[in-house]
Amino acid sequence: MFGRLHAWSGRHPRVVDALWLAPFVLFCASNLVVLARDPAFLPGGPPLVVHGVLGVVLLVPLFWRRRWPVGVFAVVALASFVQWSFGVEPLPVNLSVLIAMYAVASYRPLRWAVAAGLVAELGLALSYGRITERPDPRSWASTSVFVVAVWIAGIYANTRRRYLEGLEERAERAERERDQQARLAAAAERARIARELHDVVAHNVSVMIVQADGAGYAIDGDPEQARLAVQAISATGRRALAEMRRMVGVLRADAGAEGGEDRGDYAPQPGLSQLDDLVEQVRSSGLPVGLRVSGTVRELPEGEQLTVYRIVQEALTNTLKHGGPASRAEVEMEYGVRELVVRVADDGRGAAAPGRSGGHGLVGMRERVAMFGGSVEAGPRPGGGFQVVVRLPFGEVGGSRAA
Repeated sequence: MFGRLHAWSGRHPRVVDALWLAPFVLFCASNLVVLARDPAFLPGGPPLVVHGVLGVVLLVPLFWRRRWPVGVFAVVALASFVQWSFGVEPLPVNLSVLIAMYAVASYRPLRWAVAAGLVAELGLALSYGRITERPDPRSWASTSVFVVAVWIAGIYANTRRRYLEGLEERAERAERERDQQARLAAAAERARIARELHDVVAHNVSVMIVQADGAGYAIDGDPEQARLAVQAISATGRRALAEMRRMVGVLRADAGAEGGEDRGDYAPQPGLSQLDDLVEQVRSSGLPVGLRVSGTVRELPEGEQLTVYRIVQEALTNTLKHGGPASRAEVEMEYGVRELVVRVADDGRGAAAPGRSGGHGLVGMRERVAMFGGSVEAGPRPGGGFQVVVRLPFGEVGGSRAA
C-alpha cells in the first residue's frame, strides 16, 4: 500500500504539494474570516483588503515551492519585507517564509539553504524589533530556535532524499551490470560454440574432400574402393550436418533467450530465385520497380546469393523511405566474366532526402560484401536520385548456364 502511495505521489507532485499546504491555507483563511466578522481585531491596523491581498501574495507562490524553491522564497521574503517596511505587523500568513525556507533547504544545495536561513533569521530580527519596543532576548532566541529547527528539518529531508536516490541509482546500476555480465557470458559461450562448430565442420569437410579425391582416383581401377569412399563421404556429411544442427540450435536458442524471440523457424534463407518475389512485394508497397538481368547467368554460392538479396532489399527499402512520392527504382544484375555487378538506382530525392547519406544500412552492405572480396559504392546519381553499385567477384564454385 505504501509503495503504491509513494508511486502515486511521484506521478502527481503538484497534487501532493497542494494537499500538504491545504491545512495552512485553511488556517490563514479562518484567521481572515475572524477578522472580517469582528473588526475589533484590527485596531489601527491595515484594512481587511490589505490582509487579503497579502495572504494571496504569500500563499499562492507556495504551490510551486518544489519546482522553483529559490524563486518562491525570494517572492515570499520580498513581500514580507515590503509588509515590514509599511509597518504592517506580522500575521499568521507570514509563516509562509518558513515553508519556503524549508523548501529551499530540502531541494537546493547547502549554500542556498544557508542563504535562505540567514534571510529568515534577519526577517525575524526585524519583525521582532518592530513588535516590541524593548525586545526580550530570551523570547527572540526561543523563536529563532524554532526557525533553525525548521531549517535543520529541511537539510535532513534533502540529505535523506539524496541518500535514497543514491541507493536507487546504485541498485539500477547493479542491475544493469548484472544484465551486461549475463550478456557477455552468453556472447562468450556462443563464441566458444562457434569455434567448436568451425573445428567440427572443418574436420568433417576435410575428411569428405580426402574421401572424394580417393574415390575419384579409384573409380576406374577399383570401383569397390570408390563405392566405399562415397559411402564414407555420405556418412561423414550426415555426421557433420547433425553436429551443425545441434550447435546452431544452441546458438539460436541462446539468441532467442536474449532477445526474447522464438527462434523455432528454420526456413531457408532467400537467394536470387526470390528476387522476383521481393520486387513484387516492393511494387505492392507503391514503388514501381524494374528488374533486368544481363550476361551469362552463373550459379553462385548460397552465401553470395543471400548477400545480393539483402543488399537489394536494403536499397529498395531506403528508396521507399527516402525516395519521395512518384519515384521509381531499377534493379540491374550484370553477369560479367569475373564479377557480378548489382546496381539499384532510383530517381528520387537523392542526397536531399533526410537521413539518406548515413545510417547502418550502408555499413551492413559493406560488411556483407567484404566477406566475398567485393566492393560497394553508394551515393547520389549525377542526373538526380540515388544508386547503390555492388561488385562481387566470382569464386571457384559455380558453372554457367544460358541466360
